[in-house]
Amino acid sequence: MANLRQTPLTCSGHTRPVVHLDFSGVTEGGYFLISACKDGKPMLRQGDTGDWIGTFEGHKGAVWGVALNLQATRAASGAADFTGKIWDAISGEEVHSFQHNHIVKSVNFSQDSNLLVTGSNEKLIRIFDLNKPEMSPQMFPGHTSGIRHVIFMRNDTHIVSCADDKTVRVWDRISGQEVQKMQFPVVPNSLEVSRDGTTLTVTHGSAVTFLDAETLNKIRDYPLPTTANSASLHPDKSIFVCGGDDLKMYKFDYATGAEIESFKGHFGPVHCVKFSPDGELYASGSEDGTLRLWQTTVDL
Repeated sequence: MANLRQTPLTCSGHTRPVVHLDFSGVTEGGYFLISACKDGKPMLRQGDTGDWIGTFEGHKGAVWGVALNLQATRAASGAADFTGKIWDAISGEEVHSFQHNHIVKSVNFSQDSNLLVTGSNEKLIRIFDLNKPEMSPQMFPGHTSGIRHVIFMRNDTHIVSCADDKTVRVWDRISGQEVQKMQFPVVPNSLEVSRDGTTLTVTHGSAVTFLDAETLNKIRDYPLPTTANSASLHPDKSIFVCGGDDLKMYKFDYATGAEIESFKGHFGPVHCVKFSPDGELYASGSEDGTLRLWQTTVDL
C-alpha cells in the first residue's frame, strides 16, 4: 500500500518543548486544543485548524500538564511553580490557583467540570471541589514516587493514575482508597482513558498496553519500534497512534498491532499525541517546540 505523504499543520508559538496536550469535547463552536509547554505559557487553539486563540499567562515555571473541560469553558494547568491553576477558557482570566508543595505534573476535570484532580511530585493525588475552592482537597496517598498522570474515570466515581513507581493505580473517589494496582516492568509514561470510558491506553518503554477500564485486564499488548512517550486510541477503536524518541509518528491497526504507516513527525522526540474528539485528526507535541495536526485519513 502506497504511503500517502501528508503534510501536517504545524502550530508554532511555543519557545520550549511541548510536553502535554488535551482536546475539549465537540461544542457549538467546534472543538479546542490546549498545549502544555516548558515555556510556562499554555496555549489555546481551534482544534481542527490549529489557529491560535490565546495564551494563559500567570505560571512562573514549566507547565507539565493541561486539560480542557468537555464544554471548553474552563482550562486547567499544572506547573513547576507548585501550582495547579483553573482558567476561564473564554476570557483567559485565571479563576483559581491551588498551591501544592511540589511540581504539579497532571491536571484533569471531572465530566461535570465540578472537580479538579491533580497529581504531583509529592506522590499525592488531590481532588479540589471547584464550587468550594477554599476547602481543603481530598488527598490520596499511596504512590511511592512522583505521579505522571491522573484522570477521572467510571463516570467520575474513580481515578486512575500512573507514576514513576512503575504502577498504574485505581482509586475510589468516595472512600479515598486504592482499589486496584498494576505493576509494569518500566515506568508507564502515558495514560489515556478512551472517549467511551472503557479502555485505558498505557505506554511503557517500547510497548503499548490496552487495559479494560473496569477490571484492568490486558486487552492487547503490542511492541513498538521506539521508546514511546505517548499513544492515543481512535474513538472508534480501529487504530491507535503513538510517538516517541525516534521523532516519528506511527499509526497502527488496533485489532492486529500491524503498523499502517509512519512518517518523520518532528525535529525532536515526540512527547504527546492525542486524537481529536471526532477522530478526524490527531495532534502531536514535541521537544522541537511545535504542535502538529495530522489528518487521520488522508484525502486523495
